[in-house]
Amino acid sequence: MKRIIALIILLIPGFLAALGIKLMRDMTFGILQSPIPFLWLQFLIGIFFFIGGLGFVAGFILHHDRKKNKVQSKFSEKK
Repeated sequence: MKRIIALIILLIPGFLAALGIKLMRDMTFGILQSPIPFLWLQFLIGIFFFIGGLGFVAGFILHHDRKKNKVQSKFSEKK
């Protein structure tokens, strides 16, 4: 059950990161999505979604690996 919950927790930011890539790609080709009024704003929202989603997934994986002592010494917590 814990693994299913962890998967769901990782899927939501993963979808947001994918949506961010799609918004940035659409801006590159000049396709404006309906609720967003400007292309530059669409790109900023896309990069925010991408960096936020990717950062959450990376932080989740780093936290998990720290708990299992599978990280290099420079990434381990200093106490």
